[in-house]
Amino acid sequence: MINPRFISLDNIKGVLSQVSTLGLVSAGMTVLIISGNFDISVGAIIGFAGTMMCLAIEKGASDLTAMLVALVVSVGCSMLNGALAVLFKAPSFIITLATTSIYTGLCLTITGGGNVTIFNRMEFFAGTYLFGVIPLLFFVSFLGYLAIGSLLKYTQFGRRVFAIGNNENAAYLAGIRVGWNKVKFFMVSGIMTGVAVIMLVSRLGASQASTGSGMELQAIGAVIIGGAPITGGKGNMLGTFCGVLLTGIIFNSLNLLKVSPYLQQISFGVLILLSIAISSMRLRVSK
Repeated sequence: MINPRFISLDNIKGVLSQVSTLGLVSAGMTVLIISGNFDISVGAIIGFAGTMMCLAIEKGASDLTAMLVALVVSVGCSMLNGALAVLFKAPSFIITLATTSIYTGLCLTITGGGNVTIFNRMEFFAGTYLFGVIPLLFFVSFLGYLAIGSLLKYTQFGRRVFAIGNNENAAYLAGIRVGWNKVKFFMVSGIMTGVAVIMLVSRLGASQASTGSGMELQAIGAVIIGGAPITGGKGNMLGTFCGVLLTGIIFNSLNLLKVSPYLQQISFGVLILLSIAISSMRLRVSK
């Protein structure tokens, strides 16, 4: 109502493009949170994988090869997180807190702290709109929602995600290989993050160690806002989709209202706290 630009077609297209990367990362994060795990190294992985992708292009690799590099780096880092959590029998939160520094440090060491540009390569993804309205980036993100939603709802993999998230010991006694399945959960998250890296780099045209900074907190926040409790065992992709869309709309609205970026950070934190409070009250009522 205050700024008529909010409902303009260009602004709507911009919001859909902006939430595409967050949507893919959040889709993978949904699997982890339902299973009782966290990956706070996602932002560092995005920066690392994106930079390796750009370096591959800079060295003469084809676009397809560079995309495979991004996927391999992303999946490899995510699976390493899961494997270390299982090997050391430590909370994934602590493991990924450590690997965040490792991945960021590796990226900074390789690049010398600078950024790597790809000079108008891979603009197809960011510049294509279906029917002239829907960004291709958002369509790819939506396919990611459908893929993860189908995995969770219709497959044995999905049932194991919920079983381990509800009660890890009971899942073990039921014959589920908890450790191996945790690694697979991180692998799925890595695949979603890898696709998100490709989409993000196509928009930015460059990457550096800090490219994905803060993305992990936004993804976790979107999943929690979507109704998944931080204790695990519950959640769905429709909730995550709504959480991502709400997050994007709120940030876009605050930008249009020219609200200070510092206050925007505060508002996002307050939104997450409110979501956790509502989730806590729902759990108390259901008991």
